[in-house]
Amino acid sequence: MDELREDLDVVVIGAGPVGENVAARAVRGGLRTALVEHERLGGECSYWACVPSKALLRPGNAWAAARRVPGVPSDGRIDPNAVFAWRDKRVSQWDDGGQVDWAEGAGITVVRGRARLSGDREVTVDDRLVLRAAHAVVVCTGSVPVVPDVEGLADVPVWTSRDATSASSVPESLAVLGGGVVGVEMAQAWARLGASVDVVARGDRVLPRMPAFAGEAVAEALRADGVRVRLGAEVRRVRREGERVRLDLADGDSITAERLLVATGRRPATDDLGLDTVGLTPGRPLAVDDTGLVSGVAGEWLYAAGDVTGRALLTHQGKYAARIVGDVLAARSRGEQVRAEPWSRYAATADHHAVTQVVFTDPEVASVGAVEATEPSQRVLDLDIDVAGAALHADGYAGRARLVVDTEREVVLGATFVGQDVAELLHAATVAVVGEVPLRRLWHAVPAFPTVSEVWLRWLEEYGL
Repeated sequence: MDELREDLDVVVIGAGPVGENVAARAVRGGLRTALVEHERLGGECSYWACVPSKALLRPGNAWAAARRVPGVPSDGRIDPNAVFAWRDKRVSQWDDGGQVDWAEGAGITVVRGRARLSGDREVTVDDRLVLRAAHAVVVCTGSVPVVPDVEGLADVPVWTSRDATSASSVPESLAVLGGGVVGVEMAQAWARLGASVDVVARGDRVLPRMPAFAGEAVAEALRADGVRVRLGAEVRRVRREGERVRLDLADGDSITAERLLVATGRRPATDDLGLDTVGLTPGRPLAVDDTGLVSGVAGEWLYAAGDVTGRALLTHQGKYAARIVGDVLAARSRGEQVRAEPWSRYAATADHHAVTQVVFTDPEVASVGAVEATEPSQRVLDLDIDVAGAALHADGYAGRARLVVDTEREVVLGATFVGQDVAELLHAATVAVVGEVPLRRLWHAVPAFPTVSEVWLRWLEEYGL
């Protein structure tokens, strides 16, 4: 077995966007860093999640938006083959050569293979190569789909999110098990590409972690696209029926479809990392502090960032945590005393107060921070997005917006937007939350006329300014 000894300062396991950011920041800080990946550099987001899913959704959203503007030709149908070709271009034909070139050009050592912890500051790759880190090992292995315990499910062919975002032909029919983000996005994307779609959700609404009005708006839009949305539904059994899959529901009804997409959540990917060699439990999320340091490991050398921590399973939040970990490692390697004070460059404070998320359905759902009031001192301001900018953006624009305010400090705690193109409103709200900008100062941030951002003025007027 070849051994690479003392040639590295940091070993990063997992070369998705999170691992890439850790490695880049560590190298920028003067640390010799290896990035280990057994699949493609760029990871889930680049090839099977964020990028391809948005590439599949965008043509349908643009087509629907065109139909809402008088005088814009929009009678034609979406060309699935053109959409697939555009998706394939956006994922570089699933070739990670460009990512490898970037990493090596940034001074990162790229190692291909499956990595496992094998001791203190030690990683073994494919039982052939031992990497020793002078300073730290960082785990950035992301997450994997959760498969529910349903009778017969393991015996039928199913789509995971990877299959749903990489398929290159439109199924005649698609059943979607799950009403979360992946479920609703893929249901709408494939419905607009021509599939007959059923969504089966156990809860009383889709997008259960969002305010009720968000889930209701998305469900209504799905139904308008011909999707059959079944709420409060439980699948008792799944079985083959010829070339199709049949779902038997608890209420006695059944669904048959050419394809079944299982979209019932994700869990941290820690099953086969050798966590037991350092006293941790495989399959569990890696608990970290705000610097990314993993709890329960002696010596303060094991770090983690991204989905694997279970904190905020979103690519951009993982990249944010990754940049902090990289800076922490560089500072500690120089012997600096790292003070992880809230909102400093060494603390992932936004994970607690300002997590951002966008659901790229039509209508979009965008949120940051608090989505509900949890204390008597908090006030919720709910408004229809009924401003001149919205009326000019789309004929019959339908949208809703919520602001959560701390009335004692008079600052914004969170915001939720539902409507066409509202994702572009999100960063202004994020700045207000992170910056704790007083409402009376926000009064002087005049929204340009006529834009959808005029909703900020309506919120402040509703508050009483």
